[in-house]
Amino acid sequence: MRSRTFAGTPVGAVGLGCMGMSWAYTTSERDDDVSIALIREALDLGVTFLDTAQVYGDGHNEALVGRALAGGHRERAVLATKTGLLVDRDAPGGMRRDARPEFVKSSAEESLRRLDTDVIDLYYLHRVDPGVPIAETWGAMADLVAEGKVRHLGLSEVTVAQAEDLHALHPVAAIQSELSLWTRDAMGAPGGSAGAFSGDVSAGEGPGDVVGWCAANGAAFVPFSPLGRGFLTGTVTSADFERTDFRGANPRFQEEALKANLRIVDVVKEVAARHGATPAQVAIAWTLAQGAHVLPIPGTKKPRYLRENAGAAALDLTEADLAQLDGIPAPVGSRY
Repeated sequence: MRSRTFAGTPVGAVGLGCMGMSWAYTTSERDDDVSIALIREALDLGVTFLDTAQVYGDGHNEALVGRALAGGHRERAVLATKTGLLVDRDAPGGMRRDARPEFVKSSAEESLRRLDTDVIDLYYLHRVDPGVPIAETWGAMADLVAEGKVRHLGLSEVTVAQAEDLHALHPVAAIQSELSLWTRDAMGAPGGSAGAFSGDVSAGEGPGDVVGWCAANGAAFVPFSPLGRGFLTGTVTSADFERTDFRGANPRFQEEALKANLRIVDVVKEVAARHGATPAQVAIAWTLAQGAHVLPIPGTKKPRYLRENAGAAALDLTEADLAQLDGIPAPVGSRY
């Protein structure tokens, strides 16, 4: 696989998001043994940038990744996890934010234990906690770097202003946000879903050009959901989801919105046909085309999709392709 660089270390241009192996989507398909084998196959394919988080399955996903990397595989991976969100079944969405310094430090210890590693390569603040001064959270995370427990720090779903302020205190190595053909908030697109970012963003505003900020400041930009939660693959054609699949309540996946949004997939399929590629590969290649610092992390539980996603690293979209993709219709429905 073609490589890109994260913090001076070569990694596969396409990474792997591990969340869906434990949480959020079709939980009836969860199979830990299959997922462990898939993670190891990913490493063999050159997919070395792995992403997990404390909140994914309430620790299950970190433990799963830790098992997959046991037996000499850990040194083959650049391993990212996150703090600041935890499971709370009484909270909206079943999660709450907690970025208190003491929580950040204790959760890092728990993550190290579950991942069965001595050091976390990239430690993200999963979401800004409006109840805690963000500089205090960042200071606690920087302490973990000084203690040798974490190598690099990252942020998730933040604004340019927040990134700028924190970068002055300790380097921001990566920012993770949703980015795909139907979600471009992090590129400064108007009409973004501000509520997903932080209380510092007024309704109707977005985070600013976070992708551009990362390029200008030597940070990686890590798109999650580059496949639009599966929609951009062209395989989701109805709003029939398992009860535990959060897409069943997602505005873009409601029946009427989903039908309208199939216009987006039609364009992706047209570009894919010209290249003998799949819609998924086109969607991932579009994120890669946004800059050499961009490291998408599509997720999957199935080996055939892992191989398909990895193949996107070899797909070079033309200027005409990119112009056509940039002109796709705006999606119907907010992203959350």
